[in-house]
Amino acid sequence: MSPEPYFLTAFAVTLFAMGALAVYGGRHARSAADFTLAGRACGPWSVAGAIMGTLVGGASTIGTAQIAFLFGLSGWWFTLGAGLSCLFMGIFLTGPLRDAEVETIPQFISSRYGERARVAASLFSSAGMFVHIVAQVLAGGAILAALFGLSPAAAALACFALIALAVVWGGMKGAGPFGLAKLFLLYLTMTGAGLLAWGFLGGWDGVRAAFPREPWLSLFGYGVGAGVNDLLSMLVGVVSTQTYLQAVFAARDRRAARTGAFLSAVLIPPLGLFGVAVGLHMRQVAPQIESVQALPAFLHLYFPPALAGAAFATLLLAAVGTAAGLTLGVTTTLRLDILARKPSRRLSELALYRVLTLGVLATALLLVLGNLGSAIIAWSFLSMGLRGATLFLPLMAAIFLHEAIPRRAVTLSIFIAPTCVLAAGLIGGPGFASLYYGLGASLVIILGGRMLWGKDAEL
Repeated sequence: MSPEPYFLTAFAVTLFAMGALAVYGGRHARSAADFTLAGRACGPWSVAGAIMGTLVGGASTIGTAQIAFLFGLSGWWFTLGAGLSCLFMGIFLTGPLRDAEVETIPQFISSRYGERARVAASLFSSAGMFVHIVAQVLAGGAILAALFGLSPAAAALACFALIALAVVWGGMKGAGPFGLAKLFLLYLTMTGAGLLAWGFLGGWDGVRAAFPREPWLSLFGYGVGAGVNDLLSMLVGVVSTQTYLQAVFAARDRRAARTGAFLSAVLIPPLGLFGVAVGLHMRQVAPQIESVQALPAFLHLYFPPALAGAAFATLLLAAVGTAAGLTLGVTTTLRLDILARKPSRRLSELALYRVLTLGVLATALLLVLGNLGSAIIAWSFLSMGLRGATLFLPLMAAIFLHEAIPRRAVTLSIFIAPTCVLAAGLIGGPGFASLYYGLGASLVIILGGRMLWGKDAEL
């Protein structure tokens, strides 16, 4: 592909403007509390921006159009599941989590079940977020390589630089404004593309005439089990990820946290419907293309070069924003839950956070450079399994059942469940099977511990 001058100009201007916004938004990060939680002063829109800046990425856009190209309305599951997960978080979790005045999920769990569970939870959950950073660098690098003919290594380096710009300077202070701006650009891109595709399809009557109800117009077009699997996976993934809940911890009060989660629940699902329209149209007019190219091909075919350049920059920023948010989550967890007893004598706390953030990104880059040909989805599966198995059920127990579950059971669950995930991954289970092995082990240990040891048992 040889991009036109207008395309290149719009692409570069969009990236520059977003980078400047991240730096500008983070200019007030003068302390570690500003870096990790924006001083606990985030209003509803900043909370929503921080959540959606990470949650709405390539899967919500390119991935949704790809699944719609293959199966139709089933492509909506990712963004629908993300919205329902934010709704669940707003109704049940934001109040207890924000009132606890903690900064990480392991801190919250340890406040109910003691310190022994904290380090294990931190290590496994950080590993889960870390491998997802690798997936985002691979995705962003693929966009750059396809657009400009860069080698995979050069594209990964460029993606690394963009992620570093988005998060190293301002942390959470920059993440909220960056996330809101990214969401605004994504909405412009996906709304324009979706409405244009809907018009090409001839509206609902045209869709029904061109596509049979099964599988194209059913949420369960690729199977009821697969649809339920996607919904459960999204719920577990969102609730078990430090990055999303860190936005809740950063809210100025529980009302801001809850409203921010509800805003996310309302704003995310429509993006998926626009992607579904694009996928269906490209299936109708160009069924021979690779499914992953449904949205990029549509933008290239139907958008003017300048708008296409801005749109492609927005898709790249979707991966960058997700990786930046995950990096912040890993850094916060490492510093507060693993390295908390090792104060730095040479660096201020803020400088230490920035150095740790660069270290996390540099390590991810090295892993990417050693696995340039690996499958993005494989990293995503491993990430989901580690995060979900480690934190989901212990967090639910801490919020709803903490007086009824013994500490010993929760601690053993945090050690054993993610180990089951890793073992299942080595054996080679299909899809999200490793996540379910981990969740099953966690459930058996927690409930079995309640029956064996009683609620007051200690290690």
